Amino acid sequence: MHRWSQLFIPTLREAPADAEVASHKFLVRAGYIRQLAAGIYSYLFMGQRSFNKIIGIVREEMDKIGQEFYLPAIHPRELWEASGRWAVMGDTMFRLKDRKGADLCLSMTHEEVMTEIARKELRSYKQLPQIWYQIQSKFRDEARPKSGLLRVRQFIMKDSYSFDIDAAGLDLSYQKHYDAYCRIFDRCGLKYMVVEADSGAMGGSQSHEFMVRTPAGEDRIVSCEKCNYAANLDKATSRLAAVEDLKADGDGKPLEVHTPGMKTIEDVAKFLGVSPRNKMKTLALMVEALDPKTGKASARAVILLMRGDHQMNEVKLSAALGGKEARPMQEEEIRQLFNSPAGFLGPIGIAWAKDTNDVQRPMLLVDKALEGRINLIGGANKEDYHLKNITPGRDFQPTAYVDLRSVTAGEDCPNCGGTLRIDTAVEIGHIFKLGYKYSQSMGARVLDKNGKEVTPIMGSYGIGIERILTAAVEQDNDENGFWLPPQIAPFEIVVTPTNVGHEKLLSTAVDIAQRLEAAGYEVLLDDRDERPGVKFKDADLVGIPFRINVGKKVTEGTVEVVRRSTRQMEDASISAITEYFEKNLRSAP
Repeated sequence: MHRWSQLFIPTLREAPADAEVASHKFLVRAGYIRQLAAGIYSYLFMGQRSFNKIIGIVREEMDKIGQEFYLPAIHPRELWEASGRWAVMGDTMFRLKDRKGADLCLSMTHEEVMTEIARKELRSYKQLPQIWYQIQSKFRDEARPKSGLLRVRQFIMKDSYSFDIDAAGLDLSYQKHYDAYCRIFDRCGLKYMVVEADSGAMGGSQSHEFMVRTPAGEDRIVSCEKCNYAANLDKATSRLAAVEDLKADGDGKPLEVHTPGMKTIEDVAKFLGVSPRNKMKTLALMVEALDPKTGKASARAVILLMRGDHQMNEVKLSAALGGKEARPMQEEEIRQLFNSPAGFLGPIGIAWAKDTNDVQRPMLLVDKALEGRINLIGGANKEDYHLKNITPGRDFQPTAYVDLRSVTAGEDCPNCGGTLRIDTAVEIGHIFKLGYKYSQSMGARVLDKNGKEVTPIMGSYGIGIERILTAAVEQDNDENGFWLPPQIAPFEIVVTPTNVGHEKLLSTAVDIAQRLEAAGYEVLLDDRDERPGVKFKDADLVGIPFRINVGKKVTEGTVEVVRRSTRQMEDASISAITEYFEKNLRSAP
């Protein structure tokens, strides 16, 4: 039996000064974690019990679809160079040298290692499909560790990888993970959403994030409560309300108008008496481009056109640029291309690239919200002047129309037309269709049914173990502490005798704890010689879903049972205490 008096549960009355979010405050105060350094935490007894239960749930569900591995955390540089990610990861990756001077890194993820095993061991389609997973510590040199376990430099991750002979096989492996993740998060008692997501540095054709809404989150998700549409803000789209285009002035051709000193969208719109929705704003950027003919890298101009009232989404831009980083144009670069100062830039009069492979000319990416619009207002590439009557496709030819804008709350759902909302959220899981990014670059090959050598197609799937606990704390807390779902709480029940010096109360509490433990419940006996108020405060703080108060009602054969989530208190028969929890515990919120 676990007795509180014999355990190390260092509860605190006050939260650490740097704690801003609920999970950070309460996990420290409840004695689950202690900080060793910025973004590096020790998991104490209560925290480790909870993590072990979460890992057990994850392992049970993953064993239904895959096979568990355990891989090295230290990787040679050559492995990450083979995939092309040694340079891409930059300062986020912990790097070190061994005594011989060889470059190594601490693992952030294991696509490379898993692909290396597949490259050496898989030879035939008969060995596919394969789903391999592990549960292991990962390392990330986070620039700004904060929010307790939400942004750290060492964390536990369940990462799995699928290898299939073709895209149809990948679809099945992806769906298996999708379903397994839903079972895992359901069993962990989380209120979560599944949203469309951007694949980012992982690459691939499709991905979904599993998210829990909370003010502590750093991700933003867009969702419709009328239908099941949900997406990360970096992936979300919306159905824009119709905009009445301006009527053409004069002969309908681009018309120069004097706008002295008017550089901003708002100033020009007000000066001309129009809505920003009828204006175009020009964003001038530079990216590094590789000339396919010469193989030399050089800076290339990339110009974006957005509706005047819209904001550019940097992740969508990165996707449109194939992951290349962009920087703002400098003043001399702007004058060289537009022959105009900033504030009056527009698309007319410049020979734009016909497609993204045409690196000899500047690229013009026009947001889809401007496609089909007429008689817009934009810069004239002349100081103190703008142009009216600009129509994309007639007066200038974009290199491409792409989705570049961030959705805003209140816009219409792209599926059903309902109203979209935007919330902050914490990501607890992410699944990716990687495609051939790693298997192709690292030379993994198998023979198909016809004896032809082909490249396996891959998927990658992650779950943050700490994120499950922190999300649970974030979704269920009050001013006194938090409560966890019984499935992941360190204990399901705390038995609290109000006076351990009273022999009858203590013996009754011990008897209740022993009988519940024998019935399969995880029980903590608070046998400390403390005032009842101190014990009750600690019990409220540490996340245990049920408390049994063993007090003066034992003379009547009853005890008080407190449900932490609702503070509901009711009497239960001591003789039938196991039956009480058989009825109530498994349905506890």
